[in-house]
Amino acid sequence: MGYISSVLSSSSQVHVDDGPVSGGGLSHNGKFSYGYASSPGKRSSMEDFYETRIDGVEGEIVGLFGVFDGHGGARAAEYVKQNLFSNLIRHPKFISDTKSAIADAYKHTDSEFLKSENNQNRDAGSTASTAILVGDRLLVANVGDSRAVICRGGNAIAVSRDHKPDQTDERQRIEDAGGFVMWAGTWRVGGVLAVSRAFGDRLLKQYVVADPEIQEEKIDSSLEFLILASDGLWDVVTNEEAVAMIKPIPDPEEAAKRLMQEAYQRGSADNITCVVVTWSDQGEGVATEEEQPARWGGPIYTRREDENRIHSPRNSISRHDHFSASTFAARPLHLYSSSPSALLSRTVPISSPPLSTAILPSGLSSLGMISPK
Repeated sequence: MGYISSVLSSSSQVHVDDGPVSGGGLSHNGKFSYGYASSPGKRSSMEDFYETRIDGVEGEIVGLFGVFDGHGGARAAEYVKQNLFSNLIRHPKFISDTKSAIADAYKHTDSEFLKSENNQNRDAGSTASTAILVGDRLLVANVGDSRAVICRGGNAIAVSRDHKPDQTDERQRIEDAGGFVMWAGTWRVGGVLAVSRAFGDRLLKQYVVADPEIQEEKIDSSLEFLILASDGLWDVVTNEEAVAMIKPIPDPEEAAKRLMQEAYQRGSADNITCVVVTWSDQGEGVATEEEQPARWGGPIYTRREDENRIHSPRNSISRHDHFSASTFAARPLHLYSSSPSALLSRTVPISSPPLSTAILPSGLSSLGMISPK
């Protein structure tokens, strides 16, 4: 996602010292499973975040999945990852009126982040593409240019819309609010930001809103899988290509890794993060509820490493799912206890092209350097 910095920076050569991460999990009843893969790609910094979470709310088992692509630094994306879903499941109408709860949670999270930014000198923002599973409903909410695509009946169907300033309705909304859209390498709000909706972006908030567009899909036998991904994937892979690529891959973690690796090999210049959720037959690897206590000592809702994920302005690493560019050895299984149930986290090997030395872009415009985001 393009973001023009207000501060000129010198171009420098930086070595990427943290490689791809991946993981996955399954619901306690085996009805759905998920996988994720995330990499800085060719960038010298990591501003993508993701969340994969399964919770119990009012007796319902719910799945919450999200991809958050930051710009102007990692602050906004990290904040949204840490707070959006917690705000959502605490909403009093989360089960009874999920759509309104999602809209409220997006707006509340944005408002709280902006309050926390009062002492910051530089704006930060983030996209959010999220998928909420409640019963037989899939609700996809989107702000920005990360994207959600489903495979239904073998067909690729986009269930979110990228929010770009040159879209007729978005441009009209921005201009009605007193803003403008201009060309600076691409169409930008105020000549600065290449997305028209985002969390954060305090100085542009009047025009760059965090109001999500929400689409609901029925979970039935025709729904095969869902892909959530940052634009590091979608810049180089079409919706149809992504669906066709992973359709033969039953394991969602392997599917997410495949997408990430393909985007890298096609020359994606951005961070790459993919989450895949599948409702297809889970196969022999899934334990029944009766089998789980014997195998793991209690019901397992999901495997997660997200709460151990650390981000800094330069690095994005996980204590338990970290892979260097040269080492892909598997590490032992780790068992965690976390509400509402025990969570199993493990490290797995990943095969990926070595990350080459990244050079920060130095292209200048009349408005300043176009930063990585």
